[in-house]
Amino acid sequence: MTQQQTQIRLAQRPDGLPDDSTWTISQGPVPSIEEGQVLVKVLYLSVDPAMRTWLYPGRSYIAPVEVGDVMRAGGVGKVVSSNNPRFAEGDHVVGMMGWQQYMAMDGRGLQKIDPKVAPLSWFLGVLGITGLTAYFGLLDVGEPKEGQTVLVSGAAGAVGSIVGQIAKIKGCRAVGVAGGPVKCQRLTEFFGYDAAIDYKGGDVRTQLKAACPDRVDVYFDNVGGPLLDTVLLRINQRARIVICGAISQYNDMRSMSGPNNYMQLLINRARMEGFVVFDYAQRYGEAIAQMAGWIQGGQLKHREHIVEGIENCPEALRMLFAGANQGKLIVQVG
Repeated sequence: MTQQQTQIRLAQRPDGLPDDSTWTISQGPVPSIEEGQVLVKVLYLSVDPAMRTWLYPGRSYIAPVEVGDVMRAGGVGKVVSSNNPRFAEGDHVVGMMGWQQYMAMDGRGLQKIDPKVAPLSWFLGVLGITGLTAYFGLLDVGEPKEGQTVLVSGAAGAVGSIVGQIAKIKGCRAVGVAGGPVKCQRLTEFFGYDAAIDYKGGDVRTQLKAACPDRVDVYFDNVGGPLLDTVLLRINQRARIVICGAISQYNDMRSMSGPNNYMQLLINRARMEGFVVFDYAQRYGEAIAQMAGWIQGGQLKHREHIVEGIENCPEALRMLFAGANQGKLIVQVG
């Protein structure tokens, strides 16, 4: 009898936040592999804001998920069968996988990882794309200098919480924007931010002025929307605005709006630059080694929020956009 697995496919493109009608959960056969392929048992799946953009059919840095396809997701897995000389049975790997329990692929994009170095789930968070995004976005694009003020939106999220800590390691003043007193308290007491701004707790512009008396030198933006407009009014000359994401607008990408206050870039001779972490693939090893050292030295902390069961992937994605997770959101497949 053919072994079966659970798969979650895109049933229709969502209008707004994905709901149950967006997905089809079904049983399918565990695939056999051809020459050059490996069969990977998926163990953990990453839940990321960018996944919402992959459901949109417009042009982007990566092809959209097509209706009928298994939902794309970064994952950690174990090679259970191999016809590829680069991988052996028992190897642990990280790469793009999907909302399924097994995946057959040619091995392109897979990287071997050592479970003796760190727990496997860490390679989706602080030692994975999440941590790499924070590292390269802040250091290579933001170019922080000692003594400067680094402001981070979505600061209590998986990427933002790491950005603020790297800023502190580099001798900067770190200010985070988050929603609600609990998250703001976590920023200062657990992640070591110098100050926190509660965008749900009063006039943001007034809070920003108080938290950033010397204005903002680097703004690491995960949110976009009105907050970006407000921050532009508070930037210093030669400021750097790092565009990592725009989670506030992902559920209605047909009417995304740009900043009204963009002329502040001219006035302050500042720059705004987007980046995609995949462009730094040749330097992943450098970043992972550096961050592993910071973790070992107690300079870099992180939190995980693990949801169990492949069938709970859709709910985990909704949880992410509701801000209900308490750390890097990961689904443990099995």
